[in-house]
Amino acid sequence: MNQTPLLHRALHRVLPLSALISAGLSMGLVSAGAQAQTVVRIGHVGPVSGPQAHYGRDNENGARMAIEELNAQGVTVGGKKLKFELIAEDDAADPKQGTAAAQKLCDAKVNGVVGHLNSGTTIPAAKVYSQCGLPMISPSATNPELTTLGYKQVFRLLANDNALGAGLARYAADTLKLKKVAIIDDRTAYGKGVADVFARTAKELGLEVVSQQYTNDKAVDFSAILTAIKSKKPDGIFFGGMDPQAGPMLRQMQQLGLTKVYLFGGDGICTDKLMDLSSGARTLGNVVCAVGGASLDKLPSGKDWRARYETRFPKQFQVYSPYTYDATMVLVDAMKRANSTDPKVYGPKLVEAAYQGVTAKVMFEPNGELKNPAMTLYTYKDGKKVAIN
Repeated sequence: MNQTPLLHRALHRVLPLSALISAGLSMGLVSAGAQAQTVVRIGHVGPVSGPQAHYGRDNENGARMAIEELNAQGVTVGGKKLKFELIAEDDAADPKQGTAAAQKLCDAKVNGVVGHLNSGTTIPAAKVYSQCGLPMISPSATNPELTTLGYKQVFRLLANDNALGAGLARYAADTLKLKKVAIIDDRTAYGKGVADVFARTAKELGLEVVSQQYTNDKAVDFSAILTAIKSKKPDGIFFGGMDPQAGPMLRQMQQLGLTKVYLFGGDGICTDKLMDLSSGARTLGNVVCAVGGASLDKLPSGKDWRARYETRFPKQFQVYSPYTYDATMVLVDAMKRANSTDPKVYGPKLVEAAYQGVTAKVMFEPNGELKNPAMTLYTYKDGKKVAIN
């Protein structure tokens, strides 16, 4: 039975004509407002499953925090209010899953992408994004190859491995005055890349590389590798890899009596989680690691940002969430400057960025590298990660 006529007669009995007109006008304004709102979807990809899930969750949190703050600001582009949505995908730090996630975002016609975390997933995914015309900003992939592939809308928000590996080698040679080092890498694009730079720079500075060993990004037993290295009596070991391996490695270094040997590593091991993964090993105090950016504590808005993050995502901070936050903001800044959310229109504006973010004044080189990237060295003291420089 169609009850609409009955409803209209009932309303006319109860409500005066002026009220009906007012209600109709209000409904029209809501409808017009809804029509004027544009949904903008930002994709994020990182490992939110598997041993590197703590990195992926941290990255996703940073992007989500940016999305929430942008929605609270009421951003408008082209006279329309934007509603931002985060489309989050999991690549499990696996290149095949990474390219599948990238294609999924292309098919969903998202407006831009923040990610991926690992160089090994970011590099193949970048090809997919390039083919479908999606701008991509990686907050954490540091392998230099990423920006040499000729993709015009691929950007990096922190220093690459050339800076990290070389900086650690210089610290080992010039500050710590080490003479002999050993190298271990996990054979990933990231781990091998940063280890190769460290080894090359160390040799140029006169350090002797006494052993070069290999593992993988799933290993947890390094006893054989460390035993072979111990016989060479190095002053330091460089590990190219991530913290799920560095944690057990530190425990096994202590068990084997390598308690006075430094462990160097890039941003992959330079996390708060390393303290838990090393289970209180004394060798944690021998870690020197590098992150491609300035320490949050030393940045003008860093402490405030970290406080907001901890309120929203307690005890989940690792390394890169400020960079995913800034990457999201940089995408939207380009949309504002282009007066469009269309990737084809705003994408070319990214290379002209001059956005004051939490992590840096974000400006890009023509190839997508960050201009004037900072680098911070860290160690661990009294249960805390502390900046050296």
